[in-house]
Amino acid sequence: MKYLSRFILWLSGWKAEGKFPEAKKFIVVCAPHTSMWDFVIGRLYYFSVGLKPCIMIKKELFFFPLGGILRWLGAIPVERFKKTNIVDQVVEQINKSDRFVLTITPEGTRRKVKKWKTGFYQIATKANIPILCGYFDYKRKVIGIGDLYYLTEDVEHEMRKAKLYFKDIHPRHPEKFTIGDVQ
Repeated sequence: MKYLSRFILWLSGWKAEGKFPEAKKFIVVCAPHTSMWDFVIGRLYYFSVGLKPCIMIKKELFFFPLGGILRWLGAIPVERFKKTNIVDQVVEQINKSDRFVLTITPEGTRRKVKKWKTGFYQIATKANIPILCGYFDYKRKVIGIGDLYYLTEDVEHEMRKAKLYFKDIHPRHPEKFTIGDVQ
Protein backbone atom coordinates (compact mmCIF):
# COMPACT_ATOMS: atom_id res chain seq x y z
CA MET A 1 0.00 0.00 0.00
CA LYS A 2 2.93 2.31 0.79
CA TYR A 3 4.44 2.21 -2.70
CA LEU A 4 1.10 2.28 -4.49
CA SER A 5 0.14 5.40 -2.52
CA ARG A 6 3.46 7.06 -3.33
CA PHE A 7 2.92 6.26 -6.99
CA ILE A 8 -0.62 7.67 -7.01
CA LEU A 9 0.55 10.88 -5.32
CA TRP A 10 3.44 11.20 -7.78
CA LEU A 11 1.15 10.46 -10.75
CA SER A 12 -1.29 13.14 -9.63
CA GLY A 13 1.51 15.68 -9.19
CA TRP A 14 1.54 15.90 -5.37
CA LYS A 15 4.77 16.31 -3.43
CA ALA A 16 5.46 15.98 0.29
CA GLU A 17 7.27 18.41 2.60
CA GLY A 18 8.50 17.65 6.09
CA LYS A 19 9.07 14.41 7.94
CA PHE A 20 6.94 12.78 10.60
CA PRO A 21 8.56 12.61 14.03
CA GLU A 22 9.59 9.45 15.84
CA ALA A 23 7.15 10.31 18.66
CA LYS A 24 4.68 7.55 19.45
CA LYS A 25 1.74 9.85 20.20
CA PHE A 26 0.83 13.19 18.65
CA ILE A 27 -1.93 15.18 16.98
CA VAL A 28 -1.77 16.50 13.43
CA VAL A 29 -3.73 19.75 13.20
CA CYS A 30 -4.64 19.86 9.53
CA ALA A 31 -5.95 22.80 7.52
CA PRO A 32 -7.32 24.13 5.30
CA HIS A 33 -10.11 21.59 4.95
CA THR A 34 -12.39 22.70 2.10
CA SER A 35 -12.86 19.53 0.03
CA MET A 36 -13.41 15.80 0.38
CA TRP A 37 -10.25 15.48 -1.73
CA ASP A 38 -8.32 16.58 1.38
CA PHE A 39 -9.24 13.25 2.97
CA VAL A 40 -8.25 11.23 -0.11
CA ILE A 41 -4.91 13.00 -0.58
CA GLY A 42 -4.21 12.95 3.16
CA ARG A 43 -4.94 9.26 3.44
CA LEU A 44 -2.69 8.48 0.47
CA TYR A 45 0.04 10.54 2.15
CA TYR A 46 -0.33 8.66 5.44
CA PHE A 47 -0.27 5.31 3.60
CA SER A 48 2.86 6.45 1.73
CA VAL A 49 4.74 7.05 5.00
CA GLY A 50 3.36 4.01 6.80
CA LEU A 51 1.14 5.78 9.34
CA LYS A 52 -2.46 4.95 10.20
CA PRO A 53 -3.90 7.93 12.06
CA CYS A 54 -7.27 8.17 13.72
CA ILE A 55 -9.67 10.74 12.35
CA MET A 56 -13.01 11.88 13.69
CA ILE A 57 -15.89 11.76 11.21
CA LYS A 58 -19.56 12.53 11.71
CA LYS A 59 -21.50 9.45 12.81
CA GLU A 60 -24.02 9.89 9.98
CA LEU A 61 -21.44 8.51 7.52
CA PHE A 62 -21.09 5.19 9.36
CA PHE A 63 -23.66 3.19 7.42
CA PHE A 64 -23.12 -0.09 5.57
CA PRO A 65 -20.75 -0.53 3.75
CA LEU A 66 -19.09 2.87 4.18
CA GLY A 67 -18.84 2.50 7.97
CA GLY A 68 -16.59 -0.55 7.72
CA ILE A 69 -14.34 1.16 5.20
CA LEU A 70 -14.10 4.29 7.36
CA ARG A 71 -13.18 2.24 10.44
CA TRP A 72 -10.50 0.42 8.41
CA LEU A 73 -9.13 3.86 7.49
CA GLY A 74 -8.92 4.83 11.18
CA ALA A 75 -12.15 6.82 11.48
CA ILE A 76 -13.84 7.33 14.84
CA PRO A 77 -17.59 8.13 14.66
CA VAL A 78 -18.51 11.40 16.36
CA GLU A 79 -22.00 12.39 17.45
CA ARG A 80 -21.97 16.09 16.65
CA PHE A 81 -25.37 16.99 18.07
CA LYS A 82 -25.34 14.97 21.28
CA LYS A 83 -23.77 16.36 24.45
CA THR A 84 -20.93 13.87 24.95
CA ASN A 85 -17.43 14.46 26.13
CA ILE A 86 -15.49 13.56 23.00
CA VAL A 87 -12.29 15.04 24.44
CA ASP A 88 -12.30 12.64 27.41
CA GLN A 89 -13.14 9.68 25.18
CA VAL A 90 -10.22 10.42 22.86
CA VAL A 91 -7.82 11.09 25.74
CA GLU A 92 -8.79 7.72 27.22
CA GLN A 93 -8.00 6.02 23.90
CA ILE A 94 -4.66 7.84 23.72
CA ASN A 95 -3.74 6.78 27.26
CA LYS A 96 -4.60 3.12 26.52
CA SER A 97 -2.54 3.04 23.33
CA ASP A 98 1.18 2.51 22.80
CA ARG A 99 1.01 4.50 19.55
CA PHE A 100 -1.64 7.05 18.66
CA VAL A 101 -1.72 9.59 15.85
CA LEU A 102 -4.85 11.71 15.57
CA THR A 103 -5.61 14.06 12.71
CA ILE A 104 -7.99 16.92 13.46
CA THR A 105 -9.28 19.69 11.22
CA PRO A 106 -9.80 22.66 13.55
CA GLU A 107 -12.42 24.14 11.24
CA GLY A 108 -14.59 21.10 11.98
CA THR A 109 -16.22 21.21 8.54
CA ARG A 110 -15.51 21.90 4.89
CA ARG A 111 -17.62 25.07 5.01
CA LYS A 112 -16.21 28.49 5.81
CA VAL A 113 -16.19 29.13 9.56
CA LYS A 114 -14.93 32.16 11.46
CA LYS A 115 -14.34 30.34 14.74
CA TRP A 116 -12.12 27.28 14.83
CA LYS A 117 -12.79 24.47 17.30
CA THR A 118 -10.39 24.02 20.20
CA GLY A 119 -10.71 20.24 20.46
CA PHE A 120 -7.13 19.60 19.32
CA TYR A 121 -5.90 21.95 22.05
CA GLN A 122 -8.03 20.32 24.74
CA ILE A 123 -7.04 16.79 23.73
CA ALA A 124 -3.31 17.57 23.41
CA THR A 125 -3.07 19.37 26.75
CA LYS A 126 -5.20 16.83 28.62
CA ALA A 127 -3.25 13.87 27.19
CA ASN A 128 0.06 15.77 27.46
CA ILE A 129 1.04 15.00 23.85
CA PRO A 130 2.53 17.30 21.23
CA ILE A 131 0.99 18.55 18.01
CA LEU A 132 2.24 19.41 14.57
CA CYS A 133 0.54 21.30 11.77
CA GLY A 134 -0.27 19.55 8.49
CA TYR A 135 -1.51 21.18 5.31
CA PHE A 136 -2.71 20.75 1.73
CA ASP A 137 -1.46 23.50 -0.57
CA TYR A 138 -3.39 23.04 -3.81
CA LYS A 139 -1.61 25.89 -5.60
CA ARG A 140 1.78 24.23 -5.19
CA LYS A 141 0.33 20.66 -5.01
CA VAL A 142 2.17 20.05 -1.76
CA ILE A 143 1.05 18.15 1.30
CA GLY A 144 3.24 18.82 4.27
CA ILE A 145 3.84 18.94 7.98
CA GLY A 146 5.60 21.27 10.34
CA ASP A 147 7.59 20.69 13.50
CA LEU A 148 6.35 18.88 16.58
CA TYR A 149 5.71 21.03 19.66
CA TYR A 150 3.87 21.04 23.00
CA LEU A 151 1.14 23.57 23.64
CA THR A 152 1.24 26.15 26.40
CA GLU A 153 -1.61 26.84 28.83
CA ASP A 154 -2.65 29.92 26.84
CA VAL A 155 -5.41 28.67 24.52
CA GLU A 156 -5.86 32.04 22.78
CA HIS A 157 -2.15 32.27 22.01
CA GLU A 158 -2.08 28.69 20.68
CA MET A 159 -5.17 29.16 18.49
CA ARG A 160 -3.67 32.35 17.05
CA LYS A 161 -0.37 30.57 16.43
CA ALA A 162 -2.13 27.69 14.63
CA LYS A 163 -4.22 30.03 12.48
CA LEU A 164 -1.20 32.09 11.46
CA TYR A 165 0.63 28.91 10.46
CA PHE A 166 -2.00 28.31 7.76
CA LYS A 167 -2.45 31.90 6.55
CA ASP A 168 -0.41 31.43 3.34
CA ILE A 169 -1.64 27.93 2.48
CA HIS A 170 -3.85 27.68 -0.64
CA PRO A 171 -6.94 25.46 -0.21
CA ARG A 172 -8.80 23.72 -3.01
CA HIS A 173 -11.74 26.09 -2.46
CA PRO A 174 -10.35 29.44 -1.17
CA GLU A 175 -13.84 30.87 -0.68
CA LYS A 176 -14.45 28.24 2.03
CA PHE A 177 -11.39 29.03 4.16
CA THR A 178 -10.52 31.75 6.62
CA ILE A 179 -8.31 32.02 9.63
CA GLY A 180 -10.76 34.58 11.01
CA ASP A 181 -9.77 37.70 12.89
CA VAL A 182 -6.26 37.31 14.20
CA GLN A 183 -4.69 40.25 16.04
